[in-house]
Amino acid sequence: MKSRLSIALLGAALMSGIVSATEFSQVQTNESTVTFAYRQMGVNMDGKFGKFTAHAAFDPAKLGKAQARIEIDLASIDTGVAEADDEVKGKLWFNTQAFPTASFVSTGVKSLGGNRYEAAGKLTIKGKTLDVVAPFSFEAKGARGIFDGLFTIGRLDYNIGEGIWADVSAVANEVRIKFHLVFTAAHGNQ
Repeated sequence: MKSRLSIALLGAALMSGIVSATEFSQVQTNESTVTFAYRQMGVNMDGKFGKFTAHAAFDPAKLGKAQARIEIDLASIDTGVAEADDEVKGKLWFNTQAFPTASFVSTGVKSLGGNRYEAAGKLTIKGKTLDVVAPFSFEAKGARGIFDGLFTIGRLDYNIGEGIWADVSAVANEVRIKFHLVFTAAHGNQ
């Protein structure tokens, strides 16, 4: 009898965890940002992308089912200087006429402990797809989930800055990508 009661209590506890679990899937683009930082001629520079879409399914209790896809409109780049924006949209940099978007598609998420996680996935820029790992933190605030992460890419790995711009003494190879994504819970999951 005691073992049946224990099994019943365990089942109830598991079911209550499933019922109370929240899946965060609807991005709030007006509260979210995708930014970047790099060094040019030894000076720290930064910028952002004004237009992007993000789709996710994230429930910390079900990491095996977690998934994310982010698409960035590369022509929405804002370096803070209009002339630089025009230059990086060109063929030697992003070539936005031929490759208008960059995308990240997750292949798996794992916990690093606490509120820290790591998303592995495929990053495609300028027609080239490479594996990346993006560590991030997650904070649930009611029906809102906040994801903050930072990872580094090598711009030359994606042929960003070809020709004379391939010289890393002018523009460093390392580019830090930072994201702050705010999602709300899917309807019916709140």
